[in-house]
Amino acid sequence: MRMIIKVAFIALLFFSNVFASDKIVFIDINYIFKNSNAGKDLHAQIKQRNEVLNQEINEFNIKIDDERNKILSQKNVLSIEEYNKKVSLLDKKIMELNSAVSSKQKELNLFKKKVENNFSRSLNILLEEYSSNNSINIILKRENLLMAKKDLDITQVIFKLFNEKITKIEIE
Repeated sequence: MRMIIKVAFIALLFFSNVFASDKIVFIDINYIFKNSNAGKDLHAQIKQRNEVLNQEINEFNIKIDDERNKILSQKNVLSIEEYNKKVSLLDKKIMELNSAVSSKQKELNLFKKKVENNFSRSLNILLEEYSSNNSINIILKRENLLMAKKDLDITQVIFKLFNEKITKIEIE
């Protein structure tokens, strides 16, 4: 029995030494996306598309409010049938415009996914090259860590490499 415990203890020490030689680092991907030149460009494209969508939604709301107020101001002048007809036309128009806005929001979300995928693809290529050149076995995302030494953070190194090698990321 003591022999089994000794063998298990020796095996545990052996395996802990093997794993200790693995080089593990972490990176803050969000920092690189928000602060790199290519990331800022992508963020600006998303922001521009979002602003255009919000402007269209605001114009839609103003237009609908104007039409609603116009119909309400004519309520006493119009016959009940004519009033109901105008209200139903307005409701139909609201449904059509809501559908159009929903479609544009889906397009924006699809664009965001493409941006995220293309950025990740570019960063992963750089990380693969960096890890093989520096004998790094594991690279973790910073947001997935509970605690780690600051000297394991390679964010700034990758940030500099990313800015040097990738100036713009094209979105299809």
